[in-house]
Amino acid sequence: MADLNEPEAKLEALLDIINSSARQAIAEYKSTGHGVPSADATTFHPLDLASDTVALKKAIRLFEGACHQLNAILAPPQHTVMNFAFNYDWVCINVVLQARIADVLDKHPEGLSIDRLAEAVNLDKSKTARVLRALTLMGCFKEVERDVFANNRLSLILKSTSNTGCLARFQTQGAPKYAGILYESMIDEEFSRSDEIDKAPRVLASRKDGMKGNYWEAIKDDDETREAFHKAMLGQNEMTGSSAVLHHYPWDNISSVVDVGCSVGTFSTPLAKMFPHLRITDQDLPEVLVEAQGVWKKNAPEALLDGRVEFVPLNFLEDAPVVGKDVYYLRNILHDWHDREAMTILRNIRKAMGPNSRVLIHDRVLLRTVQEPGFGTNGLSTAPEPMLPNFGAGTHRSYQMDMTMWLVHNSKERTLDEMKILGASVGLVLIQVYDLAETMLMEFRIAQS
Repeated sequence: MADLNEPEAKLEALLDIINSSARQAIAEYKSTGHGVPSADATTFHPLDLASDTVALKKAIRLFEGACHQLNAILAPPQHTVMNFAFNYDWVCINVVLQARIADVLDKHPEGLSIDRLAEAVNLDKSKTARVLRALTLMGCFKEVERDVFANNRLSLILKSTSNTGCLARFQTQGAPKYAGILYESMIDEEFSRSDEIDKAPRVLASRKDGMKGNYWEAIKDDDETREAFHKAMLGQNEMTGSSAVLHHYPWDNISSVVDVGCSVGTFSTPLAKMFPHLRITDQDLPEVLVEAQGVWKKNAPEALLDGRVEFVPLNFLEDAPVVGKDVYYLRNILHDWHDREAMTILRNIRKAMGPNSRVLIHDRVLLRTVQEPGFGTNGLSTAPEPMLPNFGAGTHRSYQMDMTMWLVHNSKERTLDEMKILGASVGLVLIQVYDLAETMLMEFRIAQS
């Protein structure tokens, strides 16, 4: 066996991982009977829209991590570091989203000249071309001939009807402004040491614009923004493949589920469709439940008619959810809050639990770049050597989302140890982790005294 302490052996091992993980991904695509996707495709591959893509995501996690690690070794460090700094892809994406360029090109699958495209979106043609060329370089959009552009599989995400595109718009509009004053927030006397939600970098940036209040207060009475937020959360679930939880947890063995902080029922509506034996309780703020009921009427009316779902208002920072259910499920909830509030949420749930109840926390989990006890156990995956144990850039989006949580809410994504500590603080113990590649499902029960 090669000595992985030797630099060349590390490179060869990374090449092997890239090759094997790419072949795994190819096999996953081909298993659908539709072959592999094309860079120039103008429609999605069936696997792009599938509810369970964990096997593909695990292969891509390896591939992305190994590729980036190999590049960081072989490329001159000046290139790599300046690639971090020279990155305006986000602002090009924002231009495309605001101008609805992908929508216009959707009507012209053969392509549209930059003259006609710029006229259609009322922008300068030379500047529009520069934006599109920057994105085409990265595989988003296609230049079918000189100065003629068309959509491809990546740019379809940027249509106004796309949930993930809505998430991208949230990310590219607000976060850069908040990120621009991150260091200032870290040295500001009022903000630097605070973990309060109203001391997030977003609040400091907004204050400079004459605005006040944390994010939740800002959107409470803004119906349009709140609706866009819910759509963006659907996009986040599509990006992370969160629906895989429907396939990887033994729902057949339980009878009742509380969706704590359910939003508009993104998780619970497909759950009801797949498992009609379940009795589901959706809990969120009253104004959110009004929107949720409308979504249920549209997407799962049979569950309403059968009485399999109930809507019970809840402020999870103040009250306990309904009592004595089998499973209390929280998806993308705790990462919005710092430890103090997260403990309050879990403590309130603990009050409602019966002796056999479970808490399912479905969130991103940050893993460290050094080998630690617990890697590869309890369902927690570890990358093969010589990759970083946490898959390196293969988990890039989780660490970027951690930054977003800091910028917007002064909160964070957590490590598994931090999750265990939160649980233990309210009398819960972790019993199982389900690795869903982009996210983790962590199952807790009441600790035995």
